[in-house]
Amino acid sequence: MMILASQSPRRRELLKYITDDFAVKVSDVDETLPNGASPSAAVVYLSQIKARPFAAVGDTVIGADTVVAIDGKILGKPTDKADAAAMLRELSGKTHSVFTGVTVIKDNHERSFYCETKVKFYPLTDSEIERYIATGEPLDKAGAYGIQGYGSLLVEGIEGDYFNVVGLPVSRLNRFLMEM
Repeated sequence: MMILASQSPRRRELLKYITDDFAVKVSDVDETLPNGASPSAAVVYLSQIKARPFAAVGDTVIGADTVVAIDGKILGKPTDKADAAAMLRELSGKTHSVFTGVTVIKDNHERSFYCETKVKFYPLTDSEIERYIATGEPLDKAGAYGIQGYGSLLVEGIEGDYFNVVGLPVSRLNRFLMEM
């Protein structure tokens, strides 16, 4: 059986490109990062702690986590509208990175990887930020935006895997699964 250890509806949709035959399981893990963790190390760590509770012989478990980082600083999900506005102002007119870590555990063999995509935002006005926050979309997304929704209006361009920004680098994951 294949298990997706993530509550993200976007990851569920994206995994369906690989297979329809999976179950979603989520555990309540402490997502506190080790001090000084780089964005790439952070997402790998988080994907591992999400996947490990479901490891069992005969199953393939996929854990994943995504963060937005600018100048080495990790931006998680905003705590409220003011936090979302502050994050969007920080990203305005700049290029940032989106990191997704993926851990696959199959028959007690664990392997992980991460993917990085660069995203450039247009310079944003306060009214653009307020309008976007009013959609409610940024409140449950790392970095306070979703590229697959209204947040697409903020993005000038990307370099790398689009689906990584959505939350799961499906092409790389598919090849990774074939190798395992």
